[in-house]
Amino acid sequence: MGSQNDDQKRFANLRVLWTFVQPHRAVVLLGLVLGIAVTGMSLATPMVTKQVLDGLQTNAPLAPVVGLLAALLVLGSGLGLVQWIIMGQLGERVIYEARSSMVRRLFRVRISELTGRSNGEFVTRVTSDTVLLREAAAGSIVSLVNGLIGLVGALVLMAVLDWVLLATTAATLAGIAAIVALLMPKLSKAQEQAQAAIGRLGGVLEGAMRAIRTVKASRAEQRESDRILAEAAESQRQSVRAVRIEAVAWTAVGAGISLAIMLILGIGAYRVNAGALTISALVAFLLYAFQLMGPAMELSQVITSLQSGIAAASRIREIQGLEVEQDQPTDAHAAEPAPVNGTVLSFRDVTARYGPDSAPALAGVTMDVQRIGHTAIIGPSGAGKTSMFSLMLRFLHPEHGTIELDGLSLDRWPLESLRRRIVYVEQDTPLVPGTLAENLRYTHQEATDEQLWEALRAVRLEERVRELPDGLDTVLSTTAISGGERQRVALARALVSDPEILLLDEATAQLDGLTEAAVQQSIHDLSARGAVVTIAHRLSTVIDADQIVLLDAGKVRATGTHLELLERDELYRDLVAALRIATLAPKSPVVEDEEVEEVEVAAPSVGRFRGWM
Repeated sequence: MGSQNDDQKRFANLRVLWTFVQPHRAVVLLGLVLGIAVTGMSLATPMVTKQVLDGLQTNAPLAPVVGLLAALLVLGSGLGLVQWIIMGQLGERVIYEARSSMVRRLFRVRISELTGRSNGEFVTRVTSDTVLLREAAAGSIVSLVNGLIGLVGALVLMAVLDWVLLATTAATLAGIAAIVALLMPKLSKAQEQAQAAIGRLGGVLEGAMRAIRTVKASRAEQRESDRILAEAAESQRQSVRAVRIEAVAWTAVGAGISLAIMLILGIGAYRVNAGALTISALVAFLLYAFQLMGPAMELSQVITSLQSGIAAASRIREIQGLEVEQDQPTDAHAAEPAPVNGTVLSFRDVTARYGPDSAPALAGVTMDVQRIGHTAIIGPSGAGKTSMFSLMLRFLHPEHGTIELDGLSLDRWPLESLRRRIVYVEQDTPLVPGTLAENLRYTHQEATDEQLWEALRAVRLEERVRELPDGLDTVLSTTAISGGERQRVALARALVSDPEILLLDEATAQLDGLTEAAVQQSIHDLSARGAVVTIAHRLSTVIDADQIVLLDAGKVRATGTHLELLERDELYRDLVAALRIATLAPKSPVVEDEEVEEVEVAAPSVGRFRGWM
């Protein structure tokens, strides 16, 4: 059963190889024709050499035969050069198409499919695995056919020269083939495990370099180095194992052919002495025997390359097997103008989980987000706050219940339309490779420089950018940027797009008080003309929200304004007290000097709030 499963897996991987070769059938066919021509000329050379030797014995003119030998050499070399260039170009196209296929799919894969997988391993599959695929898909097919034609052609011509010597050669080659066939499965396994170790190495290295400050501050350089080098050592161990198997296979091939030549010499000399074979025929036979070494070694290399390519195809097939986001045709209702007031997003008894066996991230959540205004979502870690954002963006799909945008279920909205209306600022605030201007225009490509400066001004980053030598054209990868500055760039990127719905996931956590106040003013301005939804642990950022949704264990515990929740929800009061927030009633807009009453809240025990932050 195990062997049958391995055969099925190998066949499936070969189909992956074929998918990259199939679009270039005409080029492969041309390569085959050229290869056959080159092989045919090399097979003709020993027979022409025999005619030269026979001509020496009979005093026949040698010029035509020598000219034919020269023509075969020049023409064969020229056709071989053309074939080499054509197949080399094909190999590079195969690499590009394989990488294009994987990259495009990776960016369309569901977020849930990427969770728990290493980014570094994906990088390894797009880079090194495709190189192995090139050798297998582009060169191996032609080399395999050329090698087989060269081998079969040489054996046929050997049969014309002498059957006894052919039987000796064939018996030796059969022994070589048996040894190679026995070693190939082991070689394939070793190469697959070596590539897997390289993928893990890339993942560990990428993660460690991303956290390099933490690594150094924790004095963990040696530990991280050991973890990475452990994968490198495993890759080396498997690669050395593969090299040993290859060495045994190649040595067997070379030794077998050398043995065949020795037997040909011995038996051939005996048959020449007995008058059963001419010296010219023996020389020609020996030339074919030497020629056999080329096809035999070529076939051995081809099989090795195919094994590496199959291992790479297996890993590429895993990428192709990842589930991608399924978009929907544009719904007619989605194109209608949205009403000015009312609810823009609504959750109706929504339950969601990240895996079939995992606990619900949300359980029966019902809430509305108003089209105009600021909605804040708060709660302890693991309460389901980020899960709500994932549902809004269709990174996660509800198990039960519905989520509606403008009264239409989210699964009926095209992803392009849905995500055009919603702008998301992540908690980690990643910046994309490129210049500052490219980052700021990431969600709004048509934004003018003035709009970019206006957004930078709103997050108090204008002066810092003007100090940079290249200003907006500064390449961020070459400039030291603090965590707070990264967060402000991400916020400015959101402000540039002037979003209809803005999702902020702890977007002011790393800002100083003055910058936070400026950002809060920008959020306030946005909420006057659109919907702003924020996730926050720092309640000072959401006190003025029009609606605060308190989550607890994946459920909505309470909804209201800051003062309403402070009055009626004990957990909210405890949270406010634990974070030491001065909770003052808002001043009257009419009587500015009116005294306000401070609400005192008893401080809870420390143990109750472990894990809130």
